[in-house]
Amino acid sequence: MSTVKVVDVISRALTLLKDTSTTRWTGLELQNWLNDSYREIVNLHPDANTLTGVYTCVAGYRQDIQNTYPNSHRLLEVLSNQGNTSTYRGVRLINRRTLDDQRPGWYNEDSSVNIQLYMYDSRVPKEFLVYPPATVDAALEVIYVEVPTPHTLTESQLLNPATTETIKLDIIYANPMLDYILYRAYSKDSDNSGSAARAVAHYQAFVTSLQYKVHSDEQINPGTA
Repeated sequence: MSTVKVVDVISRALTLLKDTSTTRWTGLELQNWLNDSYREIVNLHPDANTLTGVYTCVAGYRQDIQNTYPNSHRLLEVLSNQGNTSTYRGVRLINRRTLDDQRPGWYNEDSSVNIQLYMYDSRVPKEFLVYPPATVDAALEVIYVEVPTPHTLTESQLLNPATTETIKLDIIYANPMLDYILYRAYSKDSDNSGSAARAVAHYQAFVTSLQYKVHSDEQINPGTA
C-alpha cells in the first residue's frame, strides 16, 4: 500500500521537533500518535482505507460487517451474492420503509442463500439488513472501510533506520500523518503558548490536507464524467 517506512515518518517528526535524541518525545509516543492518525484520517476521509471482501452472513435479516471484519469502520456497499450455492447475482439497495410498505411481514419470510436487497442506515454504520433473511450459507461481496491495525514496534526498532515496516495507508497520507503527530506532540506542551499555537497550526494543516484530497477526488472521479 505504501513504500514510506514508519521510521522515516518518526525521524522526520523528531527532526521538526528538534528532538532527534528523543529527550522530550519518545519514539513510542510518536508511534502511538501515528496509530491515532489512522483512526482520525479514516473517520474524516473514509475512502483512505476502502477494501472489498466477502462477508459471511449470519442467519436472519440483520447483519453486522464486524462479524467478518472486526476492524471495519463502516459498510459502504453490498455488491453481489457469493455463497457457494447462490446465483451470484447483484444485490440492490432499497429503503427499509419502502420494503415495509410492500411486504410488511418480510422480516419473518423464509431465509435464503440468495439475497436480493439490502438496507442501510448511516446511524448504525456497521449494520445492514438483507432481504430475504439470510441463511448461514449466504455470503456477500461488500465494500467497507477498515481502520488499520496499530503498529507495535519497539523503541529500538523505531529509532533504527533499517526497520522496514511501512505505514498502513497510501503514501499520499504521509504528510497529514506527520502533521497529526506534530499536533499531538506540541499539545503535550500546550501550557507553553508557542507550543499551543504550533499544535493548532499542525492540526489545521492536517484537516486542510484531507479536505483538499476530497476536492481533488471529486474533480477526477470517473463516475462524474
